[in-house]
Amino acid sequence: MTKVRVAAIGDLHVVAGDEEDWEALFERISGEADMLLLAGDLTNFGRTEEASRLADALGACRIPMLAVLGNHDHESGLAEAVTSILAQAGVTLLGEQAAVIEGVGIAGTKGFIGGFGRGELGAFGEDAIKTFVDEAVREARVLENALRSLRTERVIALVHYAPIAQTCEGEPLEIYPFLGSSRLAEAVDRFDNVKAVIHGHAHRGAHRGVTPAGIPVYNCARYVCEAELGRPYAIIEV
Repeated sequence: MTKVRVAAIGDLHVVAGDEEDWEALFERISGEADMLLLAGDLTNFGRTEEASRLADALGACRIPMLAVLGNHDHESGLAEAVTSILAQAGVTLLGEQAAVIEGVGIAGTKGFIGGFGRGELGAFGEDAIKTFVDEAVREARVLENALRSLRTERVIALVHYAPIAQTCEGEPLEIYPFLGSSRLAEAVDRFDNVKAVIHGHAHRGAHRGVTPAGIPVYNCARYVCEAELGRPYAIIEV
């Protein structure tokens, strides 16, 4: 089976009038990978002008592009508009629907916070806490349903929030509950064909870890990739 090269990057935090040479980055990625996965926080404040700046830069990308949004992309209440702008630029936004590229299934969602392992917040107490936990459960269910829809031998799960604590190491312990949720890893670990999980969000975390079932997890926040790989993106072969 031929290996597929997957480029992954998250936390671009593109701003309007951004002078960073994103076009050169995406052109470089196009020559090194078979597809590009964008792991959320694509914009800095979720504004349409930021999404348009990114969409213009993505015109330099010559390979399939798939993405999930992050918390920053929701900041201005314009997530639907951001999604539409990126979709018009050729980006497949994942959620209820999965995708198949080069024989590899890709399922994704934003994910949510709530903590890891024994520290994971449970639905007990005030209604506000139950609503909070319901959102984490809902996001995990979206991911699980998308994974279940895929019949390919190789599958990648793409999320913004971290599914495990291991790839958050380097961040202050106090903020771990706000970096991700074990519920995402629980959803992934139900499927034998998942070969990798890609996320962002934890800017000072570690690049690699594993789920409880041993599935590789890659923190591809651009700052983590720059620190550990010497470039703002990862290339993962599946």
